Amino acid sequence: MTDLSELRQGAFAPGHSADIADALVANSGLRIDIDRRRGRGAGLNTTGRFEPLARETEDDGWSSLEDLPPFKTEVQIEKPRSIISRNDSPDIPFDRSVNPYRGCEHGCIYCFARPTHAYMGLSPGLDFEAKLFAKPDAPRLLERELAKPGYKVRPIALGTNTDPYQPIEKEWRIMRQILEVLQACNHPVMIVTKSAMVMRDIDILADMAEKGLAKVGLSVTTLDRKLARLMEPRASTPGKRLEAIKALSEAGIPTTVMMAPVIPALNDHEIERVLDSGKAAGAEFASYVLLRLPLEVSPLFRDWLLRNYPDRYRHVMSLVRSMRGGRDYDAEFGKRMKGAGPYAWQIGRRFELAAKRLELNLTKRPLNGDLFVPPLGLGVQLSLL
Repeated sequence: MTDLSELRQGAFAPGHSADIADALVANSGLRIDIDRRRGRGAGLNTTGRFEPLARETEDDGWSSLEDLPPFKTEVQIEKPRSIISRNDSPDIPFDRSVNPYRGCEHGCIYCFARPTHAYMGLSPGLDFEAKLFAKPDAPRLLERELAKPGYKVRPIALGTNTDPYQPIEKEWRIMRQILEVLQACNHPVMIVTKSAMVMRDIDILADMAEKGLAKVGLSVTTLDRKLARLMEPRASTPGKRLEAIKALSEAGIPTTVMMAPVIPALNDHEIERVLDSGKAAGAEFASYVLLRLPLEVSPLFRDWLLRNYPDRYRHVMSLVRSMRGGRDYDAEFGKRMKGAGPYAWQIGRRFELAAKRLELNLTKRPLNGDLFVPPLGLGVQLSLL
């Protein structure tokens, strides 16, 4: 066991030394054997930052590690007391969101939500992909919260922390039930996903979109199937995501092609191609987000980069740090999504020119909150009048 103060000073502190942090992720002794993590994004399962001690796997000389089972997806039920999360962040276009799941089986190595697993006493690494939490009470809780006196209608965002259409949604169908609640009371909704499973709910979304109540953003990080499989191992392929954009747009649902994240020297050369493909599939809007490496995401991403693209490691991280004030990440509002400096400006300008050429983002589609009718149903107290 290791005192976590050393790890915090190296990998997590905002002004950490690049040499110390790079040495940390380069230590192959921290990595989980490939046979145990096959089909997963992360190569590490380091202890969360709130734990007093860090535990590492060590072979005792008797081949004890050979008997360890592979990481299998486990789902626990979480029973929150409320389901709508609120924020006042000035650089995101919503003030409330709902997350039917905690953790995400897609395993995207760059996922900025990974550090939230530390709040559960679990690792933001492989635990984030394999130890998931489902909230089956979410539809009932949502119905109850929407029915509260004085509730003010604003769009609810789905998929802002972890993807609501990850593989376990096929069995749990919590996202489908949430949409049914929103449809029944005409509540506006915006969805972000990288899963073609969103096409399953086109019947609900098309009905809502006709009333100006729904729009969907599909994240298309790359068109390279090999890179996508390495970077987002259990997410839909790029082709499937473009297929989803086409199906949604043909159903009259306003759709955005999102290049998120843009990773310098890895996928930034694809900005124009991704927008071209999104437009051809029917997207009306486009957006991008620069790679974000908060807290434990930084060593996880750097370990992944060393394993898969060792020849680009120093170049990628040098460019990342040039856009983040010399650090792996700058969480300042207004900078965290787009970065700063010449290279960040170049990425932004290329995106703007491509979007203009393709006539994306020409209009705005504000969602309609005037049709909202408070729900009356399970878990809602009826009026005495």
